[in-house]
Amino acid sequence: MDLPFELFIALRYLLARRKQAFISLISAISALGVTVGVMALLVALALMTGLQGELRDRIVGSAAHVYVFKVDEGGIVDYPAEIARLRKVPRVIGAAPVIIGEALMRNGGNEAFVTIKGIEPKLEETVTDIGKAMEKGSLDALDHPPDERRPGIVIGRDLAAKLGAMVGDSVTIITAEGTLSPMGIIPGQRRFEVVGIFSLGLYEYDNAYGFVSLGAARRLFDRDRVDFIELKVDDIYKAPEVARDVTARLGPVYVTQDWAQMNRSLFEAFWLEKYAMAITIGLIVMVAALNIVASLILLVMEKHRDIAILKTMGASARSIRNIFVLQGLVIGCVGTGLGSALGLSLIHVLDRYRLIHVPLDVYQISYVPFRLETLDFLWVVTSAVLICLLATIYPSRQAAKLDPATSLRYE
Repeated sequence: MDLPFELFIALRYLLARRKQAFISLISAISALGVTVGVMALLVALALMTGLQGELRDRIVGSAAHVYVFKVDEGGIVDYPAEIARLRKVPRVIGAAPVIIGEALMRNGGNEAFVTIKGIEPKLEETVTDIGKAMEKGSLDALDHPPDERRPGIVIGRDLAAKLGAMVGDSVTIITAEGTLSPMGIIPGQRRFEVVGIFSLGLYEYDNAYGFVSLGAARRLFDRDRVDFIELKVDDIYKAPEVARDVTARLGPVYVTQDWAQMNRSLFEAFWLEKYAMAITIGLIVMVAALNIVASLILLVMEKHRDIAILKTMGASARSIRNIFVLQGLVIGCVGTGLGSALGLSLIHVLDRYRLIHVPLDVYQISYVPFRLETLDFLWVVTSAVLICLLATIYPSRQAAKLDPATSLRYE
């Protein structure tokens, strides 16, 4: 297959040897710069997208999508009736009552501050992934503990390790709610039996949460009503819309919060970091584009005699301009293609073998997942090629303006 005239000349110039070998070396360095820039940009975007997506999935799996509070009663008295009303709201597919409080948990000489969450196991499983996260024991054992004298508790894997507790052990929970005595308020103490250990994959929960039955939480914190009702919706991105709909349908006494609202600062920080990193690493492609400009200018200076001859043989200014535009595009496409291939390969290896680990107590996860969105990939490839194309404008215009008579006068 015959190549177009302009492309044939462009490739001949790029692959020049002997006298113009230096120009070919600069072109190769330019392509290498584009390769490194595209590869680094793809890996950085995949890192930030993967980290954000993994945290989002674990957050919405560990907690509810929407929280509903009733402000006029200081809590929710008749929660079965409220759940029935909330289940009628469009997109709501699960609802569960919650009593929550802070306590000190002790096992032998070990102790830790924990958040105690009172739940109904069957309903809680329709809202969060706690049922699927059980590693040992059973969530249903909260309603039917082995020892009727001691209520059951399910604790996180990291909390169990901190306390040295195992399934079947008896732990003491101390709360601020206590009894009044001549010596002051004596903190309340109650013995619980560990009936299960879970791992939700989120350090905040695995290290500091314990689940008990709703009845046990009422007695432990001396409450006659639930604190709020959790909702699960069929589309996590519709959670803000459902939260507004609850208030609109049931009245202003129902105050709502959704997962996006509660974690807004975290995901805004990720978004800002993602695009700041993209802009910073994108400067590598800019530097490579400057190399393309330099190599094309040198080539125009070196090939002024050839350009003049081509013009005298009938080549138009447009053809001359296209020769140098195609040179820049070839450099850009080769660099972008290699960078994309290397970037995708590196992303696959890093994600599959989990090679990058991060502090668990800071990022809530033990390793960095890599996920590259199709839109991000297309954006990087398109931008890299476009930048390389823009880099050809000045050198190609200068080549098209060369006067054959002036160029050949002293040859």
